[in-house]
Amino acid sequence: MDARERLDYLLDSDSFEEIGAQAIHRATAFGMGEKRVPGDGLIAGWGTIDGREVCVFAQDEKVFGGALGEVHGDKMCAVMEMAVHMGRPLIGLYAGAGARIQEGADSLDAIARTLRWNTQASGVVPQISAIMGPCAGGNAYSPALSDFIVMVDGQGKMFVTGPGVLRDVTGEDTTQEELGGAHLHLATAGSCHYVAPSEQEALDWIRDLLDYLPNNCHALPQLHSAEPARGDLAVPTSPEVPYDIHEVIAALVDAQDFLEIQAGRADNIVCGFGRVNGQPVGIVANQPLVLAGAIDAAAAEKAARFTRTCDAFSIPLLYLVDVPGFLPGTDEEHGGLVRRGAKLLYAYAEASVPKITVVLRKAYGGAYCVMGSQGLGADVNLAWPTAEIAVLGVDSAVRFIFRRELEDASPAEVKRLRDEYAEILSPQAAAENGLIDAVIEPHSTRRTIERYLRLLRDKKVARPVRKHGNIPL
Repeated sequence: MDARERLDYLLDSDSFEEIGAQAIHRATAFGMGEKRVPGDGLIAGWGTIDGREVCVFAQDEKVFGGALGEVHGDKMCAVMEMAVHMGRPLIGLYAGAGARIQEGADSLDAIARTLRWNTQASGVVPQISAIMGPCAGGNAYSPALSDFIVMVDGQGKMFVTGPGVLRDVTGEDTTQEELGGAHLHLATAGSCHYVAPSEQEALDWIRDLLDYLPNNCHALPQLHSAEPARGDLAVPTSPEVPYDIHEVIAALVDAQDFLEIQAGRADNIVCGFGRVNGQPVGIVANQPLVLAGAIDAAAAEKAARFTRTCDAFSIPLLYLVDVPGFLPGTDEEHGGLVRRGAKLLYAYAEASVPKITVVLRKAYGGAYCVMGSQGLGADVNLAWPTAEIAVLGVDSAVRFIFRRELEDASPAEVKRLRDEYAEILSPQAAAENGLIDAVIEPHSTRRTIERYLRLLRDKKVARPVRKHGNIPL
């Protein structure tokens, strides 16, 4: 598809209103005076998706390779300003080769102005970017500033410095795909939220995603008609037996209603959007099938970003907890586990949306604090009878506390010590101390979440007056 065909596919039929269609660049150097194309390589305006107004632009890679010049940038800024002032989602379809070299500093200034508007729009309106082709240089930072990025597999690329420049400057020989392909940006760099097999599926994903998001930070997500959940909520009682958290999610959300974000990156934690009785929710859940659900640096960062996005757009948070702790190891510590783990702590404590936590099984150590604990600011904390809430699991705790006694202990004595500690980590013990609001049976989980979502829908929180906090980036 070309740029206009992409917009036609994304938007409702006959809904697009174009702006700046006749705008032409003013550059004359390097023969540019002979290459004047109406629109200057950007199709911009507004239209509707399922009847909802959105502001959109699409870079046309057939015009100067999609390179961003002064007028091209003017049009991008105009659409961004419209989105912010009118409170409408902003969708950008990128296929641009970075700054237009022939326009020199004017091109760089245009890029800087688009990035400033991306920043102004952040947290005000949802920003969704689709990488439909190579997106290079300063132009790559615009989608990087958006809330969600979808990339077309084998076609979409993002990089600051292209293979040719790398070869000339460093001698490194690589391809665009190796340097900035979709799967690299999903699994390794963490910039991408979904890799689409085709352009059509990328645009379909945007439509699906938009359905969970409000128009702006002052609106609430739209309620849908409720559909019954499907699936069985049972999980293995033994903390050592893994299971797929997707099965639990499927049994809690409305039927077939879960849009996972960044599946394929840090899969030890699952993030995504679903609905409970028609109410959109953002779900963060440990995945016992991967690293036993332990939180590493990448998982903390993934969950922190998702949590902040939900908070920015008034989407309630549901945390499903089965976590043995933070992932130990020198690689993790050297990779910034403390700093990146603090991002999740900060994001959750800062969030003012409704926050519901359900402890399914393990909730050990500092990871319990991170995963929506009462002390960190959860509105309601629920636990299943299978929950274990403590600094350490039974075996580790008994070895630590009773290491001398265990030297000569009989099997019966070991069992007694284990049973003694097991009472401490039971959900009933946490409930008695006021740290769990209710111990509930799995089958009543969805109904209980529904009730609390209704109660918390109009939640308001007053925060200290300040310029802004300083999240550990």
